[in-house]
Amino acid sequence: QVQLVESGGGLVQAGGSLRLSCAASGFIVSNYRMAWFRQAPGKEREFVASISWGGGTTYLTDSLKGRFTISRDNAKNTVYLQMNSLKPEDTGVYYCARNPTGSGRADYWGQGTQVTVSS
Repeated sequence: QVQLVESGGGLVQAGGSLRLSCAASGFIVSNYRMAWFRQAPGKEREFVASISWGGGTTYLTDSLKGRFTISRDNAKNTVYLQMNSLKPEDTGVYYCARNPTGSGRADYWGQGTQVTVSS
């Protein structure tokens, strides 16, 4: 059974950092492209970052470059999202996804983890 479980969210002040984790089970993350999405209150879910199945290629939304980093630990079968210099507009629910498509869909999603950045 495929499962994605996010953790690491919480309340942080602007300028702070968080590292989100996505623990996968039921499949091997290194065999799939993995991604992070987020959904701010009252807005549609948006793409944040992805990492290729081989781990050699990462993509990041232009507006987040320099602050966010996606990575993977194959030994732990876990994908991470390191978020630095957080801003209030980064507030939202962050979702891990497997095999994302260009249309914002994926074949499996986690339940999400809440990130709240206070000003």
